Amino acid sequence: MFKRTATQAWRFRRLHSHISHTAQAARARPAQSVVIASSAAATAGLLWYSFGTTIHNDAIITPKPEDIHKSVQKAPTSSTGITEDDGSICAVVWGSNQYNVINPNEPGVKQVQYPVNVSWLKDVALRDLRLHERHAACVDARGDVYQWGDGFFGSNPTSKSEPQGPKLTLRGHNIIQLQLTESRIYALSASGKIYVIAANAGQQKMPSSKPLPASTTSWWEPWIWGAQGNVIDFAEIAPKQKLGRGEQFVSISAGKNHLLALTSSGRTMVHPMNKNANTHGQLGLRKFDIPTASSSTDIASPPRIPVELVPRAVADPFATASPFSRSAASAVPSSTSTNIDGIDDQHIRFSDALFEIPSLKGIKVSQIAAGDRTSFVVTDSGRVLGWGANEFGQIGLGGNMTLDTIILPTEVVLSRNVPGSVRTRCIDISAGKWRISGGDLTCFVAERTDGESLVYADLLTCGNGQWGGLGNNLYSNAQGNPVRAKNVSGLREYNEDSRTMSPILPYAISVSPTGHVLLTLDTQAHGGPGGLGRDLVAWGTNHDYQLGTGKRSSLAVPTTLEHPEGGRFILGQRKAPVRDLTGYTWKKKVEVEQCAVAGYGNSIIYWKIK
Repeated sequence: MFKRTATQAWRFRRLHSHISHTAQAARARPAQSVVIASSAAATAGLLWYSFGTTIHNDAIITPKPEDIHKSVQKAPTSSTGITEDDGSICAVVWGSNQYNVINPNEPGVKQVQYPVNVSWLKDVALRDLRLHERHAACVDARGDVYQWGDGFFGSNPTSKSEPQGPKLTLRGHNIIQLQLTESRIYALSASGKIYVIAANAGQQKMPSSKPLPASTTSWWEPWIWGAQGNVIDFAEIAPKQKLGRGEQFVSISAGKNHLLALTSSGRTMVHPMNKNANTHGQLGLRKFDIPTASSSTDIASPPRIPVELVPRAVADPFATASPFSRSAASAVPSSTSTNIDGIDDQHIRFSDALFEIPSLKGIKVSQIAAGDRTSFVVTDSGRVLGWGANEFGQIGLGGNMTLDTIILPTEVVLSRNVPGSVRTRCIDISAGKWRISGGDLTCFVAERTDGESLVYADLLTCGNGQWGGLGNNLYSNAQGNPVRAKNVSGLREYNEDSRTMSPILPYAISVSPTGHVLLTLDTQAHGGPGGLGRDLVAWGTNHDYQLGTGKRSSLAVPTTLEHPEGGRFILGQRKAPVRDLTGYTWKKKVEVEQCAVAGYGNSIIYWKIK
């Protein structure tokens, strides 16, 4: 009896334990289901974000939440530079429009993702157009200068949503070429004179007690300029050394703080803009003079102040050395003359002269180019001389050159990586605006001739290629030995006239100070009557869609640009009616061609008068 009772009790406890575990499992099952469902939802969300969001390895700007609503123009209808409605010429833009430089008529659009036609240059062909970071300027068909951009109108415009188009500033001087810096605009006239005006409209106002500039002393010039308040303050930059008979300036090229000028006789002169004009020896000289601050424009021979600007590497050779190997800071001499400490170097009249570079006297120069802190010249024999900043190897003196400052013009050897039997001659250089190079990247176009009389051309690059600007499929922030850019070097095409293979040369090169390059290949030169135009090639940094690919990934290899609607981007030429920027017809049948310019994080193609 007792045995049966014990057995029944043990069976009862076992049944009760089984029921308890079953109830606990039933109660825990909903909680486990909730956890599994939450994990699945989180995983699905992570996968959706990973596949839907592209993070580029070279992205440097993270958009703020308040900037997400800013408009980005994406899908254009046309990007050919020809309007679809009436076939008129117009400009094509893409990239950053943060300061209303490439499309001032649409201030709400901060970025243009793809190349798109714009109407603010409809039926307008220009002599020249230049882009800076916050302002821009152009020369219309009549030779007048127009300016626009937030940097020109000021930081507080009347309305941020109100369009601020190009404004006429310098007129009546038949300008043919412009060069822009952060605070000034230099203009070269057809007569060989060089003028300078302020980049900001507020600094162009003529003082009420001041007469017209000395260059407008003729009775007819005030009538041309207009007496309705259109006169602005400007100055003429004259050569300190007397020019020869019939000699005049034919080209100018501006760096960040200095200006190079070339005369028709092959003489090279330099102009210091401010006290930082010779920080890296880019002037090619140290001593010059400037007018006194109280000098008036109506004085024939104003008093002068002698100035000496010593390169920083010379004034303090151990500036980058350790504290144990350099002298005390108090013992380091100043690189700027103390007699100009109280002079405002931001005024356009800080320096009013051009000075001939002593080491280039007697050397006939055919081309000049200025980078931000570098200077280059090409002699009539095809040799290149460079000087200035060299910390990225942008002068091209080779990988063994460790000096970061070159104070004297030094020859750049472009035949270093080719056999001795190949003859090399530089036919073009791009280190400062239009055949343009900016910042710390330099491009050389070298003509090669081997023993079989076969001619070809190479594009050689050096300097800072951190974002792929070298074009050699590498990202390098220092390149002292000029390297051969891929896809655009050694190209040939069939010549219809000579029935032989001829080299394809770069027709124009524009290098942005922010690191992207636009190169126009002269694919039409030997193409015969069926040639459509010139191919446009782009590479380098692309953080603001400045390459026109619709993406933000940079390109380290020159790539042919394509229209968003399909087809290669070919720059054309034609005869078209041309208006000035006031809307009046200048001429009806004018030969014009498309020209590409690389700006600060943006690009523009405009029609240029041939």
